[in-house]
Amino acid sequence: MSNPDSVPDLTPPDSERQKPFDTSEIDEEEDNGGDENDVEDDDEDEGGNDGVFRGPNRPKPQSREARFRSEKLKMESLLQRMKTGPVSVRVHDVIIKGNTKTKDHIIEAETEVLNNVGSMQELLKASQIVNLRLQALEIFDSVKITLDSGPPELPGTANVIIEVVETANPLSGQIGAFTKAEAGSSTVEGSLKYKNLFGYGDLWDGSLAYGYDHSTELSAGLYLPRFEGLVTPVTARAYLLSQDWLKFTSYKERSMGLSLGLFSSEHHDVAYNIAWRTLTDPSQVASRSVRRQLGHNLLSSLKYTFKVDRRNSTMRPTRGYAFFSTTQLGGLVPNNRSLRFLRQEFDIRYVVPLGFYRAALNFGVSGGVVFPWGNGFSSKPSSLPERFFLGGNISPVCALGGPTALWGFKTRGLGPTEPRRQVNDGTADPSGVDYLGGDLAFTALADLSFDLPFRWFREKGIHAHVFACAGNVAKLTENEYRNFSVQKFVESLRSSVGVGLVVPTSFFRMELNYCYIVKKFDHDRAKTGVRLTFSAS
Repeated sequence: MSNPDSVPDLTPPDSERQKPFDTSEIDEEEDNGGDENDVEDDDEDEGGNDGVFRGPNRPKPQSREARFRSEKLKMESLLQRMKTGPVSVRVHDVIIKGNTKTKDHIIEAETEVLNNVGSMQELLKASQIVNLRLQALEIFDSVKITLDSGPPELPGTANVIIEVVETANPLSGQIGAFTKAEAGSSTVEGSLKYKNLFGYGDLWDGSLAYGYDHSTELSAGLYLPRFEGLVTPVTARAYLLSQDWLKFTSYKERSMGLSLGLFSSEHHDVAYNIAWRTLTDPSQVASRSVRRQLGHNLLSSLKYTFKVDRRNSTMRPTRGYAFFSTTQLGGLVPNNRSLRFLRQEFDIRYVVPLGFYRAALNFGVSGGVVFPWGNGFSSKPSSLPERFFLGGNISPVCALGGPTALWGFKTRGLGPTEPRRQVNDGTADPSGVDYLGGDLAFTALADLSFDLPFRWFREKGIHAHVFACAGNVAKLTENEYRNFSVQKFVESLRSSVGVGLVVPTSFFRMELNYCYIVKKFDHDRAKTGVRLTFSAS
């Protein structure tokens, strides 16, 4: 398959064969074949059509060799015209072939961009986009687009012929590692997917995920590229989620819910979530603040996400920038158990290439705030699962999605704490305190990555980095905002520096780091020394 992202090479070829138009390159094609995912141009009218595909007015070649010479002259003439300026053309018809199960309107919806072209150059680019969109549906084994001349009575027109081969095996499975930046964790996930069950481009999947933070999730979902005339895909997912936070905050969380993707585009995403959530404490040693939140509640929230990522890589960015923002409004169902809150996060990254040893300086700043709303909101606590917790076995370089990780600090390893309840014999619980998270969070990082002066390391992508980070969380609810001071917040920032070796793989980024804790407090779970972290893209 030719690379659809490359720019068409308009240099006249030297071969004597007929040249097709490929959206990635003008490639040579035999009489009976060619690449199955390219865009080609065949002038098959035998009456000497002199529209946009017109060539010399000569009798029909009688031999194969003469026909190739004629087609070459036509192609070279067209290429020369395309070099000097736009070649006027418009699309007369889009012909779809090969879809025995897939509905025509599913394919036609991805070809709307063809209706707006006004030149051959625009037609090639639009055909390239259509090819990519159809392959992105994941329901075709191959997509082939041919540009043909329009009817003789309509000069300056072209027909676009789309030939698809529907997937021979609709059932597929995969297993991999994934990063959930909003949860500050990574998961190992296995899934099964069935494609195009009803011919609407529908994708059905079921998955089982286990997280390094002791979470387990069982879910089933549906993806529809087009639904009732909507211009964006629709997604739905039902899930059962269990998370064990007993080690850090003396509670277990179980949720059963439904997530609906209402709008999705390149930069914007809107989703609605509704879930019945239960917090329990099997250990019976939870602190007073945690015990107050145990029981059942209803999560009903609308979440908007804006994301722009212009970095050249998420695993080892060496240039570009990224911006991420989420706004979540909870409490949309009028129920006394409904959680009412407003949560805002942002994350900014900027990478400066230094020009030697592939060195790059990566800067990042992220922050977030959560606050309840409703009657007496200022004196109410925020929901524990919606608060911000810093630390974890994740590299901050890969964790684009809000304030989450700090090098050297363990999961939920810093922030406000409260002593756990004493056991029956009057002795304190050995683990000491519950980490309560914060309503306000801030992190910053600087990471200098560079190649090592060894060829084998460079070939494997193994490189070194020097880093520094800082972060903090604070409580604002229950009238604590009255005692908040920016100066105190900055003075209590936790920080660390270090150096390490980065080993990228196709599944995750592994870092072997030496971390030096510059600043921490008594109950913070951080330690100077060697740490191994894993982060998936």
